[in-house]
Amino acid sequence: MRTLTSCPSWLFSLTLVGATAAADWPRFRGPDGSGISRDEKVPLEWSESKNLKWKLDLPGKGFSSPIVVGKNVLVTCYSGADGNLQNLKRHLVCVDRDTGKALWTRTVDAVLPEFRSRGGFAYHGYASHTPVSDGERVYVHFGTTGVIAFDLKGEKVWQQSVGTGTRAMFGSASSPILYKDLVIVTAGSESTCIWAFDRKTGKEKWKSEAGSLSSSYSTPLVVKNDKGEDELIVPVANEIWGLNPDNGKLKWYAETPVDTGACTSVVAQDGIVYVIGGRAGGRAAVKVGGKNDARSNVLWSKRGGAYVPSPVLHKGHLYWVDDRGMAHCVDVKNGEEVGKERLGGQFYASVLLVGEHLIAVSRFSGTYVLEATPKLKQVAQNKVGDSSDSSASPAVSDGQLFIRSDKALYCIGTK
Repeated sequence: MRTLTSCPSWLFSLTLVGATAAADWPRFRGPDGSGISRDEKVPLEWSESKNLKWKLDLPGKGFSSPIVVGKNVLVTCYSGADGNLQNLKRHLVCVDRDTGKALWTRTVDAVLPEFRSRGGFAYHGYASHTPVSDGERVYVHFGTTGVIAFDLKGEKVWQQSVGTGTRAMFGSASSPILYKDLVIVTAGSESTCIWAFDRKTGKEKWKSEAGSLSSSYSTPLVVKNDKGEDELIVPVANEIWGLNPDNGKLKWYAETPVDTGACTSVVAQDGIVYVIGGRAGGRAAVKVGGKNDARSNVLWSKRGGAYVPSPVLHKGHLYWVDDRGMAHCVDVKNGEEVGKERLGGQFYASVLLVGEHLIAVSRFSGTYVLEATPKLKQVAQNKVGDSSDSSASPAVSDGQLFIRSDKALYCIGTK
């Protein structure tokens, strides 16, 4: 079901969020959501005895990525999900990036009912949403517990519910983003809605509802069309939508080969968005600002993609490592695959581009470093002696790489 019912509150003159410092990594996949860093100081090789600056044990598990705001590294976790969810808690941890010491931890009791795990999938939905920060506050999405704003001293500023449904098969995972003075949250499982809140007060500004959002775990992206207008790009199963981010109203949609569930985030360049995803796997290039005839703005559409990890765009090529450990390189002009290399293992983290290299964190086999060319030459495979699940995407800031597992947060950097 695609029909979106928009519920905007009164609008007023909006101002852009202040530009984030170049060294910060304030949201999922970096400042612009592209998964790209130009930081050439990040080491490409590390181990327990080489280029590991510090390690911090975490109070719980999680798939959410760390973010970096000034001297602070922030990451979310969950605990108490074994058996009775009455004990489920979320944690927001603030860490000193220089010392690796926890500055403060805030623990939040769960609002029930909450998604119940299906077998081994307990990790989905409890701490899969990466926080976002505007440099003054940090905003977290904790499923049915809602969206919470904290200041950088750990004091709660506001909390808003986004529904208490459990419609999605694996809970929810979409990370909040900032647009102008809004915090935008996709709550597919909790309410099949996209919500927008005033980032200072938490007041609801608009929400848009559609049943298809229950199969969307993707973090949306704001992209400019050829008229210079901002569009909120939201992938769902079999379609991609362009919404007005000021009021949540649908502007256009297009069909894509992303079947079953939309987990990955899109990347964009020159008014074209590239989407991969689906259980069977598909990929497409779509021009933003299209018409509602489903196909006219689709530039190409192919089979083959990744179910969970998102891609990066570099020098006319799309790169990603799929869930089964196969690295791919695709020509963005026509969608044809021009490179493939088997790494092995399983991957849920999205690939990161640092300079001319791809960094791909596997769940249990360490982190792979590849040359960002169609040959996908492997440069290194780095391990830190942690056998727990590593499914979070890494963060980069000022020569340091931050990786989290279910057990610990790591800072990689030249000592």
